[in-house]
Amino acid sequence: MKKLIKSQLQFWLIGLLAVILVIIGVYQFRARSGDAQSTSNNRRSGPRSQDVPVVTAAAKTGDMNVYLNGLGSVVPYNTITVKSRVDGQLVNVLFQEGQTVSAGQLLAEIDPRPFQVQLTQAEGQMARDQALLVNAKVDLERYQVLFSQDSVPKQQLDTQQSLVRQYEGVVRADQGQVDNAKLQLTYSRITAPIRGRVGLRLVDVGNIVHASDANGLVVITQLQPITVVFAVPEDNLPQILSNIKSGQKLPVEAYDREQKRSLAIGALASIDNQIDPTTGTVKLKAVFANTENELFPNQFVNARLLVDTLHDVTLVPSAAIQHSPQSAFVYVVKPDHTVEVRNIQIQLSEGDQTAIAKGLKPSETVVTDGVDKLQPGTKVTARGATAAPTRS
Repeated sequence: MKKLIKSQLQFWLIGLLAVILVIIGVYQFRARSGDAQSTSNNRRSGPRSQDVPVVTAAAKTGDMNVYLNGLGSVVPYNTITVKSRVDGQLVNVLFQEGQTVSAGQLLAEIDPRPFQVQLTQAEGQMARDQALLVNAKVDLERYQVLFSQDSVPKQQLDTQQSLVRQYEGVVRADQGQVDNAKLQLTYSRITAPIRGRVGLRLVDVGNIVHASDANGLVVITQLQPITVVFAVPEDNLPQILSNIKSGQKLPVEAYDREQKRSLAIGALASIDNQIDPTTGTVKLKAVFANTENELFPNQFVNARLLVDTLHDVTLVPSAAIQHSPQSAFVYVVKPDHTVEVRNIQIQLSEGDQTAIAKGLKPSETVVTDGVDKLQPGTKVTARGATAAPTRS
């Protein structure tokens, strides 16, 4: 009996303890749920009471240049392969590789002795024939006197006159041989035909060179001035031709491969006489003074041709322009520091600025950074106001 009472007492104690644990668990769960709900409400209500930080810029009135961009390469104004015009042994090279040489500067020498010998022979032959001519002329004068005295027949006089003319022809031929020998001797001294930069030496001293050699001795490229050949779409050709006919000198600016650094400024020189049907482009050539050697032959550049300038247009940073499937728009900051969505019409974009045709007035402020957090009516705080850049 005592064992039964003790067993029932233990059962009731265990049940009471279980109920107490359940009550404590429910209380703790409700407490935690309440704290979480309170924290969630605080987080939701917190940002609504704060302004969204953004970067803004004021729309400005200014001028904007209109450019045509094209890929191009630098082409030397002149490229000359210096070759020997006579056959002989190369005995002297007077230039350094990569050196800038002037027109007429002596570059190399070929052994002149064979040509000096030829000149001596030609001069000797001409002296001999000149002596024969002088003697023939003296005889002619004698025959003329004798013929006037009726001492010689007319045929003998005519023969002597013909002989004089023959010797005159021989002397002229000898003079040609002398001039040719002198020319060959001059050709043994190889000079630069233009001012430019010499490349790597193609023939070493001591080699026998020929006038028929294909490679030549060295290549000279004229770097000042220098040209850039680039292509633009054929649709832009009428505008370019119109500017040229009106007498305008169109500036061309050469940029590096990344289009970040301006290398040189030149002017449009000529337009190709046909359009490439495979690409629908036309080639243009611009000339650059290249006084600082900014451009180098076969260098890849991005050419920008200035064809027009928009005056007194509304300019904003391109970062402010947003796009939707329907139109382009900007976030305009109103006087009460809230934003509104404004649809705009873009006139032209160039680099980091955009010209607005409709939808925005000068001095209005637009958001350039932080637009991902904005909705119409959002209150904002400008982190740093900037003005839209202007370019003349």
